Amino acid sequence: MRLTNTLRPAALLAAASLFFVFSAPLRAEDKSMDRLITVSATGYAYAEPDQARLSSGVTAEADTAEAALSANTELMKKVISGLKEAGIDPKDIQTSNFSVDPRYTNPRDGEPPVINGYRVSNQVSILVRDLKAIGGLLDKLVSLGANQINGLNFEVSKAETLKDGARTEAVANARRRAELLAKAAGAEVGEVVSIAEEVNYAGPRPMAMARSAKADFAPVEAGTETLEARVTVTWKLK
Repeated sequence: MRLTNTLRPAALLAAASLFFVFSAPLRAEDKSMDRLITVSATGYAYAEPDQARLSSGVTAEADTAEAALSANTELMKKVISGLKEAGIDPKDIQTSNFSVDPRYTNPRDGEPPVINGYRVSNQVSILVRDLKAIGGLLDKLVSLGANQINGLNFEVSKAETLKDGARTEAVANARRRAELLAKAAGAEVGEVVSIAEEVNYAGPRPMAMARSAKADFAPVEAGTETLEARVTVTWKLK
């Protein structure tokens, strides 16, 4: 009985080793790596803007923060009231920035800067739904006291719907390129593994704050908006 008990662990070890030798190659053979191809492509759609977003406001300076705020508030009330009188819906006027900052002197060599006043800035974002009114609106803003016009961004209200054509074109372009590359490598494009769309935001276009000396409204051209869709698609190769 003692001899049997001594051999039993050795027999188990040999059996385990034998199982490992035969099973390891089988597992490696069962794992087949998919051959993949990934292509990025772009599609475009074009549309005329039907609305615009304008950023405007007032900056006022004074010796004290209270005086600067009072001056700014007085001018900003006139600006907002004038926008409403010009036909801008109150829901399309939104405060986008408000700040109070100290104003410093230019120090001499070795001297620290000293606060000599304050600057208060108040800006609003305006959604203009009638593009024909933009020129007159810009002139009106300046006449009302607005001394900041930081951006004018033309928009297409139904951009997402119109962009579907660009998305379709982008996927078709990606497929065409994938088939071309696969054929050159002696393979064929199989089923889709993944599709991802890149989303980019284009900020407002910078616009100089200038008023024409003529009585005519400031010239503004909406042009055509380019709607771009960029996708990255991965396929299996056959």
